[in-house]
Amino acid sequence: MEEYKMKYNEWLNSKVIDDESKKELLKIKDNEKEIEDRFYKDLEFGTAGLRGIIGIGTNRMNKYTVTKATQGLANYIIKQGMQDRGVAIAYDCRIMSKEFSEETALCLNANGIKTYRFEELRPTPELSFAVRELGCIAGIVITASHNPPEYNGYKVYWEDGAQIVEPTDKEIIEEVNNITDFSKIKTMSKEDAKEKGLYNIIGKEIDDRYIEELKKLIVNQEAINKMQKDLKIVYSPLHGTGYKLVKRILKEIGFENVYLVKEQEEPDGNFPTVDYPNPEDPKAFVLALKLAKEIDADVILANDPDADRLGIYVKDTKTGEYIQFNGNMTGNLICEYILSQKKANGTLPKNRAVIKTIVSSNMTDAIAKEYGVKLFSTLTGFKNVAKIIRNFDKDKSYECLFSYEESYGCIIGTHARDKDGIVAVMTVCEAAAYYKMQGLTLWDAMNNMYKKYGYYKERQFSITLKGIDGAEKINKMMENMRNNPPKQISGLKVISFGDYKKQEIIDEKGNITSTRLPKSNVLYFDLEKNAWICVRPSGTEPKIKFYMGVCEKTLEDAEKKLDKLEEAVKEIARENEK
Repeated sequence: MEEYKMKYNEWLNSKVIDDESKKELLKIKDNEKEIEDRFYKDLEFGTAGLRGIIGIGTNRMNKYTVTKATQGLANYIIKQGMQDRGVAIAYDCRIMSKEFSEETALCLNANGIKTYRFEELRPTPELSFAVRELGCIAGIVITASHNPPEYNGYKVYWEDGAQIVEPTDKEIIEEVNNITDFSKIKTMSKEDAKEKGLYNIIGKEIDDRYIEELKKLIVNQEAINKMQKDLKIVYSPLHGTGYKLVKRILKEIGFENVYLVKEQEEPDGNFPTVDYPNPEDPKAFVLALKLAKEIDADVILANDPDADRLGIYVKDTKTGEYIQFNGNMTGNLICEYILSQKKANGTLPKNRAVIKTIVSSNMTDAIAKEYGVKLFSTLTGFKNVAKIIRNFDKDKSYECLFSYEESYGCIIGTHARDKDGIVAVMTVCEAAAYYKMQGLTLWDAMNNMYKKYGYYKERQFSITLKGIDGAEKINKMMENMRNNPPKQISGLKVISFGDYKKQEIIDEKGNITSTRLPKSNVLYFDLEKNAWICVRPSGTEPKIKFYMGVCEKTLEDAEKKLDKLEEAVKEIARENEK
């Protein structure tokens, strides 16, 4: 008998698995493919925690896989002797998020670990903030970010409010993998946990402290005061967690014309108005664009369900149309705004720094140079950004003013140690007010940046390859490109080839230098004429991702060059998929 079928039968006959779960499994007893997909592996507790489809099985998000992860984390915390510091827990609007967060809390409580669980759904960045604010050893947020409705996830944060990194991540993963018997997972009743002071509810007091920290990051309150009656803002939380705090911060700093997309205001894990709740997807903005045109809005903003990402559209007054900004455009707009304002008001610190990921725009390099700011580049994922900030904390070498990655995530300052879509909303609205005071839209401001620095344009595409066969294909593609790197792409010479798995960069003459970054399954091609390509498997989805960027003297030339480069990369992908 196949191993997955044996696991299926084990669950059906287990005394630990409840009757409702067994009923779900009996419904698929004649569906061999479904049984295989649910049981061919354990849902992997990776460096970002868990993420998967909700359902019963070893390869699914359910109370058994969630509490297995929690028991492993509890064992690790106890071995570190840190159980007295407690764990903060937040959850989003997704199906089963509330239930998983409660199961998580009670499992930790049964292990003698205090928990501080938010009274209702909260954004991921507030969880990151709460971990440090409460002095917890760890934090957990139940979310699948911008994934489709059938998904949920479980992200672990450490004492600095950042997602777990080496060596902590691998040590926790080992503890989780050591649990092979669900009967070893502890739990207790909520009543007992409360009575023993282990189960604690948090809410308003953390909200208040978080909002106060955001207000400290405003760089030009005068611009808000002058334009608060004139700037029109449309906002959508996409059925997620951002709605309360965004409304609150915009109101408290002075904006008067904030219009919420009513159909998407209330939390709903089924995300009824969108295919999937991703602010990168233009289809997620259909209702927001309709409202914006009705009221003649200046800017449209949308967070993903856990409010760590932000997508925006801005008005082009010349055409009357709304233009979508990608994550690089938003990141560079905010970076330029903060640095220029701080320079103008004399608050740029001496040891100033900005951080981006290696797949983000090279325009950031030009902006940093313009303002004399030290730029740090790191691997994809905000935990890598947070690692640099943590080093700044230790040696007081730099003060980080802004960090971002191309996938629509950024943070102003260091109040949290993960992407913060709430503070991003606040700062984009502040920038919109400032530029409107100058008679400019955010699109005008972006065009002025292109004229100043060059027409930097970036793009990415993904190839989805699901299941066991898909994972093998992705590995094969990466190895083919790693072992046979092209000498030129789209007529552009490869100046250097970076293999981040080997932690080395090889230039065209064969000289080898270190990436000075941790090992990662990433390939980077630096091309002549300020172009580049990067390839990596997704860490959370069954995809291989291709990123690319160019710079030209006109927008038209940049678009043409990027189109040509994308076609060449797609051809390379097709060749290596065979």
